[in-house]
Amino acid sequence: MKTINLSEKYARFKEHWHPYIVAELNNNYVKLAKLQGEFIWHKHDEEDELFIVLEGTLMMDFRDKPTAEIKAGEILVVPKGVEHRPWTKAEVKVMLVEPKSTLHTGTTIVEQTVTDLEWI
Repeated sequence: MKTINLSEKYARFKEHWHPYIVAELNNNYVKLAKLQGEFIWHKHDEEDELFIVLEGTLMMDFRDKPTAEIKAGEILVVPKGVEHRPWTKAEVKVMLVEPKSTLHTGTTIVEQTVTDLEWI
């Protein structure tokens, strides 16, 4: 077993909205991402999605609920099947814990969709 230094991992990439795998936990991946600006509306039909905000403030729009504001040190679970759109006013660093089967943008495929997840 060895520790994972999150600062070192974040320093290895600059892309926004591109998750990178840093660990495995049971049948889940632990992913890091930098977010900035707006992302797309999407949903995950079979998996819940856990957002852990490490730095900054993440906004999450929902079709039928008020926008959620998730600050550093807070988490948000988006239940499976719930359409959502994350966005930020400035760069945000998040950790995601998701089943290995979770597709980046669900069944919505756009230019930003990452299909081959990378370990860092």
